[in-house]
Amino acid sequence: MAGTFHPGDPGRAPSRYLPIAEHGLIGDLRTVALVGTDGTIDWYCCPSFDSPSVFAAILDADRGGAFELTAAVPAKTKQFYFPDTNVLITRFFTEDGVGEIQDFMPVSDGERSDGGEADRHRLIRRVVCVRGTIPFRARVAPRFGYGEQPHDVCERGGAVVFSAADLSLALTATVPVDCDDLDATAAFTLKEGESEVFALDRVDTRVEPRGCPHAEAEEEFAATVRFWRRWLSASRYRGRWREMVHRSALTLKLLTYAPTGAIVAAPTTSLPEQIGGERNWDYRYLWVRDAAFCVYALLRLGFTGEAEAFMDFLARRVCRRADGPSGPLQIMYGIDGRTDLPERVLGHLEGHQGSAPVRVGNAAAEQLQLDIYGALIDSIYLYDKWGQPISSDNWDDVCALVDWVCAHWDQPDEGVWETRGGRKNFLYSRLMCWVAIERAMRISRRRGLPADIQRWRDTRDAIYRQLMRRGWSTARGAFVQHQDGDVLDAAVLMMPLVKFISPTDPKWLSTLDALTANLVSDSLVYRYDPQASPDGLRGEEGTFSICSFWYVEALVRAGRVEEARLAFEKMLTYANHLGLYAEEISQSGEQQGNFPQAFTHLALISSAFHLDRALG
Repeated sequence: MAGTFHPGDPGRAPSRYLPIAEHGLIGDLRTVALVGTDGTIDWYCCPSFDSPSVFAAILDADRGGAFELTAAVPAKTKQFYFPDTNVLITRFFTEDGVGEIQDFMPVSDGERSDGGEADRHRLIRRVVCVRGTIPFRARVAPRFGYGEQPHDVCERGGAVVFSAADLSLALTATVPVDCDDLDATAAFTLKEGESEVFALDRVDTRVEPRGCPHAEAEEEFAATVRFWRRWLSASRYRGRWREMVHRSALTLKLLTYAPTGAIVAAPTTSLPEQIGGERNWDYRYLWVRDAAFCVYALLRLGFTGEAEAFMDFLARRVCRRADGPSGPLQIMYGIDGRTDLPERVLGHLEGHQGSAPVRVGNAAAEQLQLDIYGALIDSIYLYDKWGQPISSDNWDDVCALVDWVCAHWDQPDEGVWETRGGRKNFLYSRLMCWVAIERAMRISRRRGLPADIQRWRDTRDAIYRQLMRRGWSTARGAFVQHQDGDVLDAAVLMMPLVKFISPTDPKWLSTLDALTANLVSDSLVYRYDPQASPDGLRGEEGTFSICSFWYVEALVRAGRVEEARLAFEKMLTYANHLGLYAEEISQSGEQQGNFPQAFTHLALISSAFHLDRALG
């Protein structure tokens, strides 16, 4: 069966991998698991997003490890989320009956007196037969440390304990479990109305193995449902695409690391942007840009707590350097605020469908990307406006960042797309420097806060004039990727969105037409043409989904509302069966890249909001 873990059979065909889109996501605001439509958990890092993997069959079906739980007879499967929650249901339809797996991770929300239970990271899999009779089988095959770290298996206190050097997991079940030197297996048959429970816990000296009997599983299920529904009830969105917007919000919340307030760009590493290609990156970190945009999207819906937690993360954990290689801020941080994210290749893993290399860590952490300052200060501006007024200490930090931008905006950088082909004078980077200064000026004026307004104004205006003069290509009739060039780039779609230019300005409308003619395919938008603008990497990529939603919003603001609505509805058809998006979409419509991606879901929320407002 596709996606099933078969150890010791390296000659199997690539069909042993489920497509990226054939997965759902569960989590506990500290880590997540990907559950395939066949019932297999083939991605799980413990105890946090960026920990080494325990199950990574999505990256190597033979060596990565997996938690299989599936019908033991031929079955058709479907997945859905329990309404308004992140509890995932996988259903099995067989000739003799219908069954389902209810997958969830209990969330410690600060209101429950659970001692060290937040460190248990309990993953519960409840199997239920809802009609007829169905045989099931289970196989728990952890491969610690990205499949590099050996482990022992023993039975202790009614649990099967898998112990590696850095992590121990305990499996308990309400059915008999057999184990060998590596794995645990079970086989059982359920009749209508019967259920069984599997629980996988992280254990250590503070957290002992503990079973999960039927009554406790039911209590945990109900508590997890309550948690997600209570959180989602704060949403102010009542528009036409409520289900998709709320699924995006729930997904963004799942990508939040509750202990610090960090928001990861995606919970996976090295899922390929092109099958067989080398554009495979580790996204399990906080990108300042991505997290700041997430804050904007969540604030738009009424979720101020996440914005407050992110601001606290920046204030408490982000170390501002005097003048490091990427300025006072790195472009990304570990979820605990650490700055050292060395990139290495895991050569023993073959990659998803043979797409090597598999990377952990990210060398882009030391790149200079000037746009992050605009994204960050824009989110601070919005938080000050819709959340809580900025503190005096935070304002001092903002002033220091803006002063640095004033001194350093006019230099080449690697840009928003993190190219590895050398620094250029990217238009988008300078655009967001303009945003950083302009938004700080707004805060200063509204709150009466002290600032070097004359210097800020002069620099802001200098950036504007330079972009209008050197960022415009008369030959293309469009704003372009970098100064004095003629390469088109979808990042310029942000120009009217950040209020740099009127959305009906003749130059902008001409740019929009040029982008439509050259980078748009059936509502899907390519970032740029790698042949025209070499980025230092081999291979091609799909369309970039955040750009597709930026395109929708740009059309709305330009008054092309019906065109925008059609493009938006088309984009919804590219979501997976649960409403989730990876980073990119291939020529054939398949999801590509890390999954699910925060950038895409926050852009969906923003475009839906503006399209709703335009439609009235």
